[in-house]
Amino acid sequence: MVKEIYTAALGMQSQMSRLEVTANNLANANTVGYKRASVFERNLVEAQNIFNNTEGDAEQRDIASTQYYDFSQGSMQYTENPFDLAIDGEGFFTVTDDDDNKYLTRAGNFKLSSDGQIVTMDGKKLQGADGPISVQREFFSRHAITGDNTARSVRIASTGEVFVNDFEIGRIAITIPKDYKELERIEKSQFKLPDDAEKEEIEPALTNIRQGWLEGSNVDIVQEMVQMIELQRMYDAGSKVLQTNDNTLDKSISLAKFI
Repeated sequence: MVKEIYTAALGMQSQMSRLEVTANNLANANTVGYKRASVFERNLVEAQNIFNNTEGDAEQRDIASTQYYDFSQGSMQYTENPFDLAIDGEGFFTVTDDDDNKYLTRAGNFKLSSDGQIVTMDGKKLQGADGPISVQREFFSRHAITGDNTARSVRIASTGEVFVNDFEIGRIAITIPKDYKELERIEKSQFKLPDDAEKEEIEPALTNIRQGWLEGSNVDIVQEMVQMIELQRMYDAGSKVLQTNDNTLDKSISLAKFI
């Protein structure tokens, strides 16, 4: 009977993990460049071993499961913003923080920093083939007027070259990891590869960047809602099994007192 309680509890843990991931997908359905996550349940025997071998207290560790990500392309949205960029096809933008840590992202909603660099909304610098891409502040707006009364504009070619009034100032680097399973989500739309992971930069001829567009989340809201309902039902079923066995165990213990 205790075995049945353990089995039901393991199943409920699994459904809870999947519910949390599904809820997070729904919460990020409108997040630029977000990639849907799923849970993969590993060997049930391994999960049972983890459940039973907890040391020191009655609180078990997490069930043996891991997350994986759906890297299929999300829908494209036209914005007209010259610093909104979307990758049509495979690959990621590379961005770096102030400590020079590198991250990969499909979120192309960039902006211009106070020192003229193209950065993410949280301040990470967009990397080009030769380092961060810097655009002078007065070049930002296609309506800005410089000292020589000349209007300046920024144009980004589909192959990644960045032009200011048709003068090339750099080229955006698009990176593909050799093994997508090595990508670890750091936050919402940003991922990190291990330092020793293999990756390559896409050749300009194979790059397809769309200026003035954004890639939305690849979460299907209807699919996630249906899955959440199914998971909730399975969790409730496990709860009923757990409750039934617990009541039966209580009755057995009560009867044993009179024997």
